[in-house]
Amino acid sequence: MENLIWLIPALPFLGALLLILFGLKMPRIMVPVIGAGSVGISSLLTIFLGIQFLSDGAAMYVQHVWTWFSIGGFSPGIAFHVDALTMVFIFVITFVGFLIHLYSAEFMAEDADYSRFFASMNLFVGSMLVLVLADNLVLLYLGWEGVGLCSFLLIGFWYREPANGYAARKAFIITRVGDTAMAIGLFLLFQYFGTLNIQEILTQAPQTWSVGSQTAVLVALLLVGGAVGKSAQLPLQTWLPDAMAGPSPVSALIHAATMVTAGVYLITRTYVLFELAPTAQMVVAFIGAATLLIAGFTALTQNDLKRVLAYSTISQIGYMFLALGVGAWSAAVFHFMIHAFFKALLFLGAGAVIMALHHEHDMFKMGGLRKKMPVVFWTFLIGSASLAAVPLISAGFYSKDQILWLGLAGGNGSVILYIAALLGAFVTSIYTFRMVFITFYGEEKTHISHMPGFWMKLPLVVLAILSLLGGFIELPHNFAHFTLFTDYLKPVLPVIVIDEGLATIEWIFQIVAALVALSGIYIAYLFYLKKPYLAQNMERSKFAMSLHRFWYSGWGFDALYNAVFVRPYVYLSKANRSDGIDFFYTGLAYFTQWLNSLFTRTQTGMLRTYMMGVLVGAILVVTISLLL
Repeated sequence: MENLIWLIPALPFLGALLLILFGLKMPRIMVPVIGAGSVGISSLLTIFLGIQFLSDGAAMYVQHVWTWFSIGGFSPGIAFHVDALTMVFIFVITFVGFLIHLYSAEFMAEDADYSRFFASMNLFVGSMLVLVLADNLVLLYLGWEGVGLCSFLLIGFWYREPANGYAARKAFIITRVGDTAMAIGLFLLFQYFGTLNIQEILTQAPQTWSVGSQTAVLVALLLVGGAVGKSAQLPLQTWLPDAMAGPSPVSALIHAATMVTAGVYLITRTYVLFELAPTAQMVVAFIGAATLLIAGFTALTQNDLKRVLAYSTISQIGYMFLALGVGAWSAAVFHFMIHAFFKALLFLGAGAVIMALHHEHDMFKMGGLRKKMPVVFWTFLIGSASLAAVPLISAGFYSKDQILWLGLAGGNGSVILYIAALLGAFVTSIYTFRMVFITFYGEEKTHISHMPGFWMKLPLVVLAILSLLGGFIELPHNFAHFTLFTDYLKPVLPVIVIDEGLATIEWIFQIVAALVALSGIYIAYLFYLKKPYLAQNMERSKFAMSLHRFWYSGWGFDALYNAVFVRPYVYLSKANRSDGIDFFYTGLAYFTQWLNSLFTRTQTGMLRTYMMGVLVGAILVVTISLLL
């Protein structure tokens, strides 16, 4: 089975190629068969590979397909590395990606660009698989740029709307900022180690750099730059809410299985570099803490259903960054997996609601859908419970509780990080059930025009089951130790050291986390269902309205960037429009246009003129030949 690893990314690429070349010519029914089928087969291969991986007890599989290029002793290959960490990521990418493709078969069925959509989606999945399977950073960077390209293509999929094209360009440009930092980091790694093979770098780094080395810190911070761009963390988070311009399945794929999780994977995969650079690791933790709070408060004020979920993703990735920053590597990966289940579920559920209500996005124009769309409601409720970390019954409780606890009790944990994470959990439960109560309860405000069919409901049900049961693979054991998932990742990722003084009272912090989540749900129930006038009265306050506007704008980051970067750049571009270089090229263009107009005058359409021209030309040729 390990000899077929290359097929896992190759099949989605093959599906994309077939759809690009023949999609417009093949029967329409074949488009989702190829698009979803290729990802589905990759998912099956991943499951079989995982079974063999577990039964063999192997530390890793490495498959070298061919040498990409060889220059000056530098020979990166098209080679794939599979270990416990890789298995988690490729399972989520292929399995959740397959469910999203199934959903898309019905959701996008009426779209004129059906084949282009599935081709782009397959290319997206294939690029993300290359990213996480790559055994060297050059191949990883290829996948990294591939997902950036695909996000541009899919966010701006409905490109006839100017706002969609703007959102796509915004995502592409902002993530390029991070990508540039990452590329510089790769250059430095090659300068010091003479290779970009990931395992060789992780082996040599502790022998080359001491803990706290300035070079190690610089390289780690440059990698963080790439990670915050792709994962939409401070200060490069502004592209993700606008990315909701794409179709709902695109949003689900970006937020759950691809793109925004790339930064989490990069930091986790290169964890040795961050252990050598504790300053950079602490920066990761505080970036995560600040991001989860800012995004959480922003989500509280949004009216657009998908934008609430977008800010929720930024916040939940912030939790993963916080976990990475305190050295809770397996906790971050565990939350990544559970987040993929419930966030894909929520985006697909939101898509079903939006389609049913004539593509209405405003939650305050929805309502009354609980009984009209029971499957969507119950599955969406399960996903919301997992996002809000409802205790005991939701998978999100077990994954988020780990991060809350380790943010305090872990080796790099602190009271500040714990309070930030706890406050974020409280805010999360409020905005999550605010969304549920406004969307599904109350009076029906918009008539339902389209009910989701089987292919849209099936992925919702499967993801709902995973959002409920997924947490039970990592239950606390003897308070200070975790089982199954952490043990599974032990060969790849170090286990975090728990403060012994806090280990015996972990149950107290679990109760606190549970009470915080439930109290947030109760506040949402009180303000948005039981006594909505409380929220209305609060909004009449000038201070509350000012705060609401500030949070609604994403804490003013877009306005700040427009003022500092966008407007000066546009001003300089306009001022530089007519410089000397432009005069030369403008003059050259006018000269060629003048020549064109001169030659067009010879094309009169009159036969006598053409015959006269031929005769004059012949006389000139004979005369010149006689003279010479």
